[in-house]
Amino acid sequence: MEKMPTKKRILEAALTLFSEKGYDGVGVDLIAEQAGIKGPSLYRHFKGKEDILNTLIANVEEHYSAHFGDAGEPGVLPNSLEELISISMEQLQFTMHDPVVKKVRKILAMEQFRNPMLAEIATNYSMTGIQEMYTHYFEHLISIGALKKENPEILAFEYIAPITLLLQVCDRQPEKEAVMKEQMRVHFEHFVSVYR
Repeated sequence: MEKMPTKKRILEAALTLFSEKGYDGVGVDLIAEQAGIKGPSLYRHFKGKEDILNTLIANVEEHYSAHFGDAGEPGVLPNSLEELISISMEQLQFTMHDPVVKKVRKILAMEQFRNPMLAEIATNYSMTGIQEMYTHYFEHLISIGALKKENPEILAFEYIAPITLLLQVCDRQPEKEAVMKEQMRVHFEHFVSVYR
């Protein structure tokens, strides 16, 4: 089996440690130790802890966008309300279970009150970015006559806000995941029945 490159080992170690101890609770020596290298060797790959965090965020944004889409590139647009629900449930499944995304959500939940940059990223991930993406979905669905002619931004907000809250419950209490997923599905179906 091929050995993982050092830079990737550093990033994976940092992601895990930041998600467990918070950004401020982790030093570069601990990251290096977890990555299986000596502290000074870390500086061959990164300028310091902030550089590691910035690289992690950039990598995660790329990872998330490739699997989920984003406001600038929403991916495949749904051509029916049934497709909308299907896409939404697939995106939720990815968001809830992808190990990288889960760890980043934990970091953002912990650090959003201490780090202005991470607060902005948390807002984008949990609300504004996804609202923009779903605004594109709803503009398309309105244009093909699948949805009532309403403000697509408001529709997107109404559609995703409850999901963000239910996802937070799943993060805090994983044992409630099945119940929360069922509530998410019921919410999507209710939304479709109201705006069809």
